[in-house]
Amino acid sequence: MAKIQTPNPVRGTQDIYGEAEERFAHIIAVFEKIRALYGFKGLQLPVIEPTGVYSRSLGDATDIVSKEMYTFDDRGGDSVTMRPEFTAGICRAYLTNGWQQHAPMKLSVHGPLFRYERPQKGRYRQFHQIDAEILGAAEPMADVELLVMADHLLRELGISDGVTLNLNTLGDGDSRDAWRSALVEYFNAHKDVLSEDSLRRLESNPLRILDSKDPDDRGVCHAAPVIDDYLTSEASDFFAAVTSGLDAAGVAWKRNKQLVRGMDYYRHSAFEFITDRLGAQGTVLGGGRYDGLIEDLGGPHTPAVGWAAGVERLAMLIDMPKQAVFDAALIPMGESAQMAAMKIIADLRRNGLRCEMAYKGNMKKRMVKANAIGAKYAIILGDDELAAQSATVKNLSDGSQITVPFDKLAEKLAQNLAS
Repeated sequence: MAKIQTPNPVRGTQDIYGEAEERFAHIIAVFEKIRALYGFKGLQLPVIEPTGVYSRSLGDATDIVSKEMYTFDDRGGDSVTMRPEFTAGICRAYLTNGWQQHAPMKLSVHGPLFRYERPQKGRYRQFHQIDAEILGAAEPMADVELLVMADHLLRELGISDGVTLNLNTLGDGDSRDAWRSALVEYFNAHKDVLSEDSLRRLESNPLRILDSKDPDDRGVCHAAPVIDDYLTSEASDFFAAVTSGLDAAGVAWKRNKQLVRGMDYYRHSAFEFITDRLGAQGTVLGGGRYDGLIEDLGGPHTPAVGWAAGVERLAMLIDMPKQAVFDAALIPMGESAQMAAMKIIADLRRNGLRCEMAYKGNMKKRMVKANAIGAKYAIILGDDELAAQSATVKNLSDGSQITVPFDKLAEKLAQNLAS
């Protein structure tokens, strides 16, 4: 009989377990704590959306739509896509559920996303993000609140050192249109040295040329027109309000005039928190204001701003807090003791005590396990303890022992642990 071939995981996916899973769980727990402090409501979104949600929001010319999306026709013949990012789905939910009446809305979401790209360190085809958005708020203080929240999150995770907030303005619609025209004229005069990707972007997303990592492009971009020369007074005032708010909140920032967003619906703030600890993949959190996106999805004009951060990248940067040890390890010797231990451990866990059962091997091996899991106490049950209806409780730090009635175990352990 032929040997059955064990399936391999899909390339670019990962089984998250052990310390990696603990890092993920820690990041999500901290994110949930911080978003609650700032009044953001949690949201769960479908993993699949109609393909139009992304083609209309991201644009058919973008790499995400043209090369990276997992898109297929379902059995009903409808084109659906596994979500490559959160913002478009959040905007779709805002419209289809009629949430305009609740604006402004502060929403948060986390979970897996999918893009077909070359797997590399910290980047997978199924990856994970945390995301925070404010929909229906045109005021610069919404941008400030999101940036302060992001800074708070990174501090709480212990990775704020060496992370710099890069900030730019894309201006309002009039500012951006004037700047875009100036960039097209400038880059057209230097087409002979532009890379192939930048030549393509010149027709669709000329602002994205400023993002190019090609050395020849970088040389041309150095002298390209800057947004400051085209800002309206309203746009200048908006950016000044954002920077003043950050200064007042004690959030350090650095102006980066090369930081852009290519899609036309982006306005005003664009930002990235960047570290030098991840090599070329230095952005750990990024976002901006996208006042025109909901209109592109068929809704009314709705100002909005948001950010997202990759959980995999954050997990590479955090120092995990020391894991909590077990409060107690139960060591039953004999079948009768094991049955009694099942009731005791259930009662202890219901009282909030973290317990484990050491039920294999001789006494020495079971005590080794109790120490190995970091238990503070060993609760020993044998024939004598069953007869007395009292357990021997050994302090694994100093070796001292006491006898405690079964019905007083939870209370006594809680007292000892609190002292």
